[in-house]
Amino acid sequence: MTPLRILVVDDEALARARLLALLADSGEAVRVREAASAAEALAALGQESADAVLLDIGMPGQDGLSAAAALAALPAPPAVVFVTAHADHAVQAFDLEAVDYLTKPVRLARLQQTLAKLRRRPPAGQQGAAAADSLLIQDRGRAERVPLGEVRYLKAELKYVTVRTAQRSYILDASLADLESRYARQFLRVHRNALAARAALRALERSDDPDDGSEGWALRLDGVPERLQVSRRQLAAVREALAGG
Repeated sequence: MTPLRILVVDDEALARARLLALLADSGEAVRVREAASAAEALAALGQESADAVLLDIGMPGQDGLSAAAALAALPAPPAVVFVTAHADHAVQAFDLEAVDYLTKPVRLARLQQTLAKLRRRPPAGQQGAAAADSLLIQDRGRAERVPLGEVRYLKAELKYVTVRTAQRSYILDASLADLESRYARQFLRVHRNALAARAALRALERSDDPDDGSEGWALRLDGVPERLQVSRRQLAAVREALAGG
């Protein structure tokens, strides 16, 4: 396996040493360099490119966020993973198309997840498209991108939207109407409170309608056991989508 070329950037020597030790224990093939500032990092990348930069945010002089913008302008920009003791920069970090966002103290298992993401990173030039085709989920100070292709349905629950994949559910602070407008090609309105992934549609089945007790229809989706209730208003559109229309 080709080693991942990683540059660790942190103004604290102990923080760099901890990351280097975790990388050595990760089980991944890595080749690691280190820098104590954004200026050192840019100079090092001018001599030899890297696959990824583990970048501290709170550094004297040029901080990690502005350094990431400079890295993005390089001829062969590396993937950026922010490492910080504070979670309040998560949204801004992902706006800069960071691959991941680690909070200190970094745990080995969490770092291994990040390295796996780096291995799966799209080829150069496709990172922007990957970010556009994902949902940014924030939960308890952690931010994560969920690819739209993994989402089976979006369902409004009180003030939030449940984002359901085959593996788990997430909570997204968003409007279902806004999501429908932005992702109309990927998702179909099946009920006033639910959008289903067009690629996951499998079958319509008879079901009791919980709204009025009459017999209605439910939609079965690929990869999840639960069914989505289909409203009478959306029934024709769902049948057309299932027929390939």
